[in-house]
Amino acid sequence: MSSRLDRLLGARLPGPPGALRRGPFRAGAFPSPLHSERRSARVGVWLGLAFLVCFVTGLISHLIQNPPGWFVWPASPAWLYRVTQGLHVATGLAAIPLLLVKLWAVYPKLFEWPPAGSVSRAVSRLSILVLVGAAAMQLLTGLFNIAQFYPWSFFFPTAHYWTGWVAIGAVLVHVGAKAPEIRRGLARRGSPGTAAGLTEEQAAERAEVDTAAEHQPVSRRAFALAAGLGVGAVTLTTVGQSFSPLGAVSVLAPRKPGVGPQDLPVRQTAERAGVTDVGADYRLVVDGPNRLELSLDDLAAFPQRTERLPITCVEGWSASATWTGVRLGDLLEEAGLPRDTEVTVESLQEGGLYRVSTVAPPHARSPRTLLATGLNGAPLVPDHGYPVRLIAPNRPGVMQTKWVATVRPA
Repeated sequence: MSSRLDRLLGARLPGPPGALRRGPFRAGAFPSPLHSERRSARVGVWLGLAFLVCFVTGLISHLIQNPPGWFVWPASPAWLYRVTQGLHVATGLAAIPLLLVKLWAVYPKLFEWPPAGSVSRAVSRLSILVLVGAAAMQLLTGLFNIAQFYPWSFFFPTAHYWTGWVAIGAVLVHVGAKAPEIRRGLARRGSPGTAAGLTEEQAAERAEVDTAAEHQPVSRRAFALAAGLGVGAVTLTTVGQSFSPLGAVSVLAPRKPGVGPQDLPVRQTAERAGVTDVGADYRLVVDGPNRLELSLDDLAAFPQRTERLPITCVEGWSASATWTGVRLGDLLEEAGLPRDTEVTVESLQEGGLYRVSTVAPPHARSPRTLLATGLNGAPLVPDHGYPVRLIAPNRPGVMQTKWVATVRPA
């Protein structure tokens, strides 16, 4: 059975009529040496690394928001999620020009003649469609997400997560299938035959191609410089949303640290959440053996703490702020619960996917986790969660519940 399958996959398919070899299908239609294994392999390495960083950091974000029983995310250092999610978005944006350069380097292969010389070659070419499709969907939908533009009906986080698995799997399959070509492309220029296992004739042919590349209208070095400048420009004009020192030059960043009510960006406004009229009868309920129903005056009677903590959105932007309020652990203890009790925090917001969040033991017992009533030296405004919001170190912004109504054991 195996030998039959091998013969079938390796069987040569009949070539199309020679009369069809016109335009981009004719021999020598793409003479530029820049369309080569060398260019493709080198760009592919950087693109593969970008996808790996995006996959790992995206997986971390998913596990934090949907933790399985074995996963524990620490409360310290407070800046860790800021770094991982900032890397996720910055690397994803940088991967867009890299993907375009990679596609430019290899697109002449679309016009190879014959299109598929064997069944295995046909299967290989079809598998590349999965890779390109998954990569394009990840980068394009991710770009739309940070711009808060959703011209689709599916739930972005779920689709993005599962397409990420498809994309990284396709990358691994592609690398395995193209390993010989990648090795040749990455081989040292000085000894192509030895490094890549080529014959003398193949090595001489490659040397001629390398020499010809230097005499093209666009040289190899100019090509690499243009690609690098493209990646650098995209990064420089967007990374300021998570790396504050570059905020002034990041003109394409959808959010900038320090810009917004109380000098902090806003993702979800009180009006959109439907929390615009919180009356004097507001009470914060902390459920436990000693149930608490606390007014704002009651909360003010507890020891007040001030913490400098970043808030980090899954869309990549982050900003540090000074928060004032009551330690969550103090309220749990007052309600007769251990400080490390896993709790759910519910919002006054009636709908929405993130109106409830779970605070795991590392964050519940952290002395830096607050039910905050103040921000940057002033009472919270409605868009930042008035009358009370959760702020805990090293958590995504969507889990920093605003307009808190109830805290109860999970």
